[in-house]
This record gives sequence, C-alpha cells and structure tokens, in this order.
Amino acid sequence: MTQAFDNIRILDFSAVLSAPVAVMQLGLLGAEVIKIEQPSVGDQMRGIMNEGPDPQMSPSFLGMNVNKKSLTLNLKAPEATQIIKTLLETSDVLVENFKAGTMANYGLSYEEVKAIRPDIIYCSVSGYGQEGPLAGSAAYDGAIQAASGMMWQNGFEETGPTRTGFMGVDMATGLHAAFAIAASLHRRATTGLGQHLDVAMIDTAILMLATQYNNYFIQGNEERLVGNSSQLGLPTADVFTTRNGFIQITVVSQSQVEKLFAAMDATDALEKPEFQTQAARIKHADVVGKFLADKFSTNTTQHWLKIVSAARLPIAEVRKIAEVVKDPQFETREVFETMTSPVNEEETITVVKSGYKANEDGPKVRFPAPHVGEHTDEILTDLGYDAAAISQLRKDGIV
Repeated sequence: MTQAFDNIRILDFSAVLSAPVAVMQLGLLGAEVIKIEQPSVGDQMRGIMNEGPDPQMSPSFLGMNVNKKSLTLNLKAPEATQIIKTLLETSDVLVENFKAGTMANYGLSYEEVKAIRPDIIYCSVSGYGQEGPLAGSAAYDGAIQAASGMMWQNGFEETGPTRTGFMGVDMATGLHAAFAIAASLHRRATTGLGQHLDVAMIDTAILMLATQYNNYFIQGNEERLVGNSSQLGLPTADVFTTRNGFIQITVVSQSQVEKLFAAMDATDALEKPEFQTQAARIKHADVVGKFLADKFSTNTTQHWLKIVSAARLPIAEVRKIAEVVKDPQFETREVFETMTSPVNEEETITVVKSGYKANEDGPKVRFPAPHVGEHTDEILTDLGYDAAAISQLRKDGIV
C-alpha cells in the first residue's frame, strides 16, 4: 500500500495555523515532516486557546500537527543553519510562513536553498505575498477578512460588517497551499524541476469571494449586508426561528417554492400577487419573509426537517458542535480521528483529520502532535551527531 507522498520529506518552518494545516494534510498522505521550532518555546499555537494541563499542547496545536516530528533549532546560530542545510540535501519540500525576507536573513532564501537542493519545492505562505507594498506586513485571519472585503459580505445592516466566528481564511489558505505543493510535486515528477510557491492569505480570501468579485467586475454589483438571507434577495433562502431552535432553507426555483408551500400546507398563499413569481417575491421580500417566519415559528425544528426533507428540498438545523458530533452520519465518514493523548497516555483525544476519504491509501494519522523538541536527538543522530555533540549543541543554546 502506497500513499501519495510516501518518500517525500518536508522541512516545516511554519507556525500558528494556515501553513501548518497545509503540511499536516501532506503528512496525512505519507510525507515525512520535520517541524522546526524555537528551543523551549516552540510554535506560538501551542499556547493559544489552551486551558489544558500542558501549556504547550493546546487543542489547536494537537489538531494541526499530527504526523510531525519536532526539531528545535535557534535559527540565528550558524550551527543551526548548517544542520538545516544538511537536512535540505535529502528534503523535497520546504514550507515557511515568516514575514517576507526573514528566511533570507537566516541564509535560507529560495535561491540559497535551491543551490543546495536544485529541485526543492519551496512554499512561502504569508498574509500579503512576497512582493508589493504590503509584503512583510503582519497578518492574521481577522485582518485578512477585513482587507479582502470578506467582512462586507457578512453581517446585518444594524451590526455593520462582521467577521466570521472561525478562522476560515487560515484554513482555506492551508488547503490552497497543500494543493499548490501537491501540484508542484507532480510537475517535478514530470520535469525534474523545483519551484518557489508564493501563497498569500489575501489571494485565497479573494478566491473564496470569487462570485462576488466576478459580479463586481462584470456587472458592477457591489456588496450589501443581508445577514442570514440570500445574496440573491430571495426571502425563501434564509434562517428562520422554530418553536425550539433555528433552521436554514435554500429554496430558489419556482418549482422548489411550490413544493415548499405545499409541504407547509400553505399553497393558497401562492395565489397572492406578492407570492406568485420570483420577481414578485424579491420585490415583496419583507411580506413573504414575515409569512414564512410566522409559519415556521408554529412548530418544532424536527417537524420542519421531516416534512421539508420529504419534499426533497435543502433544509438544515442550525446546530452547535456538541450536536454535530453526535450525528450518525459521521459514523460513515473519517473526518474525526481518536488517538492516545500525547499529554496523558491513559486518555484519548479526538481531532479533525481531513475533509475526504479514499477507498485505499487515504489520509492516515500515524502518531500524534509532538512535544517541543521531542525528536531533536533522533534527527540529529540520523545526521551523524553523537550524544556528546548533541549535548554540546544543547548547552550552547543551538537546540
């Protein structure tokens, strides 16, 4: 059995979320990952949103760094740079998400790395890219949501622009970077050539908004805040309150609208001029929306799920994570992975793995996220350092 990236070695200089997600996805498919971390401190994500017993093993870090070995190096030290250069001789991919220019300061720019390994795939992930007036600017998910126009797609008129409650740009950038690296490895297999990949969060955010940008470029349509309702202005695509919760429906075509009103035992309403056509419903969205809101409030979420689903129309309960994970649908998926906790061997943890499964050789967790520097001695020993040399490196603050 062979996974897609067996025999591929990745040097991972990344931290926090976007680039680590990219590398993890490749590691799930067999790549050997050596994660380079700052001695003692490690990846910044280790301490973020962490209420657990180990201050360096946050849930986010545990979930985004499976199948990675941790090597601690003080990159400001020449000895550390030499260790990296030795590792590069047998590496296929380098991933970093420092501010633009940082790797060059360490003597590890693309050109310098390429001189050691000519066919290297060198992926730089950043907020705004490696060139241009914003190159080198600090960026987190929220800032990119604001700068890209994403926040103007989210929120109500009374709230103003709103960011999403999750790190959507980080996650999408990670998946985008993983795709770019996979494509570059395929190209290398054909041409023998390496590549420098410049992946910017701002570009990924715009790609996520491609429909809105294309509407602006081609027809001059500008964004507007519509809350939970449809960008199409359809009152039949919205979130509604039920007797015991919330549901979301997306009913677009005339035939779907007729099925919805039939399922709700409200066919008579379609005889009213404001309800008869899509154009009329958009024009009188307040009237139609109020009618639907009043109707959905008369019964439970479970009632509406049953009858609207029976009409084969898109409907979903608005759920919390604690409700989602109990859904028996996930018994047929492989999106969650339970493993022995690296913090306490007597406990297990469950993390999100990948968004697809394969009949053979799909994403696989081989071992959990590492402690800071957990594999330093192992990796250095493989490079030919003996115990005394490793001890001296540690004493000198190199590892």
